[in-house]
Amino acid sequence: MRLRTWRRALWWLVYLTGLLSLVSLPVAAQGGGRVLLLQVKGPVTPVVQAYIERGIRTARDQGDPCLVIQLDTPGGSLDITRHIVQDMQASPVPIIVYVAPSGATAASAGTIITLAGNLAAMAPGTSIGAASPVSSQGQDLGETEKAKAENIVIADLKSLTVHRSPEAQAWVEKAVREAAALSADEALRLGVVDVVAADVPSLLRQVDGRSVTVAGQVVTLHTAGLEVQPLAMSAGESLLHTILDPNIAFILMTLGLNGLLFELSSPGSYVPGVIGGICLLLGLFALGVLSVNWAGFGLIVLAFILFVADVKAPTHGVLTFLGLTCFVLGSLVLFNSPFYHVSLALVLTVALFTAGFFAFVVSKAVAAQRRPAVTGREGLLGARGVVRQALAPAEGVATGMVFVQGELWSAEAAVPLAAGTPVRVKAMNGLRLVVEPVEEGGSEDARR
Repeated sequence: MRLRTWRRALWWLVYLTGLLSLVSLPVAAQGGGRVLLLQVKGPVTPVVQAYIERGIRTARDQGDPCLVIQLDTPGGSLDITRHIVQDMQASPVPIIVYVAPSGATAASAGTIITLAGNLAAMAPGTSIGAASPVSSQGQDLGETEKAKAENIVIADLKSLTVHRSPEAQAWVEKAVREAAALSADEALRLGVVDVVAADVPSLLRQVDGRSVTVAGQVVTLHTAGLEVQPLAMSAGESLLHTILDPNIAFILMTLGLNGLLFELSSPGSYVPGVIGGICLLLGLFALGVLSVNWAGFGLIVLAFILFVADVKAPTHGVLTFLGLTCFVLGSLVLFNSPFYHVSLALVLTVALFTAGFFAFVVSKAVAAQRRPAVTGREGLLGARGVVRQALAPAEGVATGMVFVQGELWSAEAAVPLAAGTPVRVKAMNGLRLVVEPVEEGGSEDARR
């Protein structure tokens, strides 16, 4: 009986120990000793949205005390930005948005994301603002559309800065209506951001002990000295994010057009066409996400049409020059955003390479047009061969068989010719060659 009691007591002890260990796991996670760091650089795109969503989930699952989003962006789609803000506001983990490193900017949509954090911070030498809305093509809006868009963005920003100073709320309206921008020190003085820090460890020390409201509850941050754990983009996210770089998108689109035109001009190899098609689709995917001036894209397409037309035009070179002009102009205005564009050096390099390629094609086409015919009736005139069957007199001429350009032909000559005599084709009489003898040293066909 006593043994059974001890066994039962031991069983309950093991059970309670296991239960306490399970209960203590979340508590230990809540007191995690690390801070997750996301690094966002480039336009705000669906890839960035997915990356931030994954970061919030990871920080929540790890029980991290807070999440830091290091931001350097020229802006992006307002719709995507709103989805990111919704995810940030629904996060159970406090979020600090940190505009860094030095030289970085949180422009346009980046301003909204920065102010959506529970705390906002900037590194020295950074900037924030210029949040004036533009169309999906990167162009200025009409008066009515502009007023509506500005009022919506101002309302969003004021709701995000309701806990900040009156000066900060007044500034966000100027950032939208006048595209105003602030340096890090100016933003701190107006209360637009909470901290100016040189790096992430300094940021964590400065926000330590501050209280923020997360999911309706006040949370005090304890971040001083915590380990920083960077969360990199996945391979797929990195690939798509790289493609969305304006310079990469421009190169892909140009390679795609070159590949397809090369395939159309020399069909049969398939490789240039397949590679060109893939590059063009990836480039168009990037153009569909970025704010693109489609007039610039149209100029680039027109440039390639002019390059191809120059191959068959009688005045070679004129259309290539015009195409080169269209290509450069279209490339320079392809992206209307003042914060991201195609590098001028890249535009000139690609333009010269493309023009050189089509100039090479045009020169080959001209050379082919000027080259003497090597097939058909014209290709036989002047060709050399050798008599295979002696040309004997018959009906006033000597007839027989000659071997010319790898074939046996019926032939005639003004004088009889013995087998093995080198000959040259003078003319054609119907399907019969008219030949004359030549010196043996000049006949390559005879030796074949």
